[in-house]
Amino acid sequence: MEVASLVQKITGLHSAISKLPSLSPCREVDSLFTDLVTACVPTSPVDVTKLDPETQKMREELIRLCSDAEGKLEAHYSDLLAGFDNPLDHLSRFPYFSNYINLSKLEYELLVRYIPGLAPSRVAFVGSGPLPFSSLVLAARHLPNTHFDNYDMCGPANERAQKLFRADKDLRARMSFHTADVATLTDVLGKYDVVFLAALVGMAAEEKANVVAHLGRHMADGAALVVRSAHGARGFLYPIVDPEDIRRGGFDVLAVYHPEGEVINSVIIARKADDALANGLQNGRAHAKGAMPIANKTDESCKREANALQKREEMVAGEEQLAF
Repeated sequence: MEVASLVQKITGLHSAISKLPSLSPCREVDSLFTDLVTACVPTSPVDVTKLDPETQKMREELIRLCSDAEGKLEAHYSDLLAGFDNPLDHLSRFPYFSNYINLSKLEYELLVRYIPGLAPSRVAFVGSGPLPFSSLVLAARHLPNTHFDNYDMCGPANERAQKLFRADKDLRARMSFHTADVATLTDVLGKYDVVFLAALVGMAAEEKANVVAHLGRHMADGAALVVRSAHGARGFLYPIVDPEDIRRGGFDVLAVYHPEGEVINSVIIARKADDALANGLQNGRAHAKGAMPIANKTDESCKREANALQKREEMVAGEEQLAF
């Protein structure tokens, strides 16, 4: 009954959102998407991958609507921030900036926990968009000596993003923006120590699996891959990534974590298998040689640690007024 009630509510919101004349930020758009997020964030027993075909189709359409609305929201605030002398002094004007702080912190903590000694000199962020907050937070707070190559298929999005760093000499020097489809990148992928894959790069399961397989063919052995996914009802907002697709792409899956609370995206930490391991792939699974334990909801110690970290970060974010 709980699942049926949730699906009915989300179906109604999908219908209302579908009828909007525009998804650009306004009171009605903001209200409907706030209601949608509020419905999807609480822990739910729903497994969206097992819903009936009609509901699955609705979910896929809803994810694309969310992607469109998110792009318009980010473009709006990117233009707003670009109007200031130093855009980075006004990041808290974006209503969800604290989410990026918490998510990037979680990703960094999981990376250094499952890949000890990681000190990347070059990182790629695929699907950076007009507000590259993830790269910004990682570069400013966690990886101060790392160069970030940001990739997005939308040229205007990259142009907007570049303007945000014009007053910060250090970050401007460490942030590059490239208009490209990740499927066209080959040799350059071998130069990165870590590749981040944004949640909305490859929205259908098959598309996402193809992107991961492409990365697996061209990333360097031992390089890290961070994939954003979703779990439970949050799968109505973002695509769900099957860890098996990541393994089939040539990676060892080191951690799968489903946060609760403000952070919406799940995080998957993987590492490109070396040639010897890749040659030993059987039935789409990599051998477990050298693999570390997977952190999921049954790993209570990781869950408690990450939840405590998230709560601390939310408190700190409020105290700092989200400023750099």
